[in-house]
Amino acid sequence: MIGSLTLDQLRVLVTITETGSFSAAGRRLGRAQSAISQTIATLENVQGIALFDRSAFRPVLTEAGRVLVAQARSVLIGAARFEAMAAATRDGIEPELAIAIDPLVPTEAFIDSLHALRAEYPCLSVSFSTEGLGGAERRLRRGDAALALCILLPSVPEDVIALPLLGIDLVPVVSADHPLAQLGRAATPADLANHVQLLLSDPSTPDGPSYGVIGSRSWRFVDLGRRLDFLLAGMGWCRMPAGMVAPHLAAGRLVPLVIEDDPAGANGTLTIYAAHLRDQPLGRAGSWLLANLQSQFAP
Repeated sequence: MIGSLTLDQLRVLVTITETGSFSAAGRRLGRAQSAISQTIATLENVQGIALFDRSAFRPVLTEAGRVLVAQARSVLIGAARFEAMAAATRDGIEPELAIAIDPLVPTEAFIDSLHALRAEYPCLSVSFSTEGLGGAERRLRRGDAALALCILLPSVPEDVIALPLLGIDLVPVVSADHPLAQLGRAATPADLANHVQLLLSDPSTPDGPSYGVIGSRSWRFVDLGRRLDFLLAGMGWCRMPAGMVAPHLAAGRLVPLVIEDDPAGANGTLTIYAAHLRDQPLGRAGSWLLANLQSQFAP
């Protein structure tokens, strides 16, 4: 019976409910009342169910009719989205824009561009994914994402087109009640070797290269928020995005950790890139977003 169901029948059913009568629905749709009645009668006959109780002066929705009107609205909304997506695809807009984000990337910096993207392409389906360090680049290479907001270490690969957007400062910090906070001087490598360093790790390559690591005692995390929990609990020290720990520093829960001859001192800023594979150019919406990001973060 589903093969005989038409969007027009559902549209008529919903319009009757919205306008209050068959005649009012006919006026809104520009049809005779008899045509409206015939459409509903056909729908009821084909589906084998009464949608309206016709015993009163005006037909009233049955209990089943009230439930099916809600379903009809959902179908019509889905059909409208289908048509809008098809039209957008004909215009060169990708049906979906998948964006992958590295955990260190401060997404709040990109909210304005994402608001603008939604306003420019209201029917565009956008998906986001965040994995461990390096996850955004992996999603690009697997074809699971068209655009990545990411950190590329140790350098930008040759097969990736990467637009530098902004830098994030990583600052060494420790809980205020941690022994390293009580030194009263710069911490030496020997001092740090006695304590756990909380590292953000790439789960796909746990034995891969490490950056900014001092000593051999380390606990590795995939999630930045989880690492912050352990940091605040005094379980170790680490380098964190300055903006993320600023409230905790101001409240005295964390304190800056000064490191003597810090090997990462000159490279405490990481560059955030908007990146895509060189041989997989962005679609119309992705290109628009990239241009918007570039204009937002241009010096």
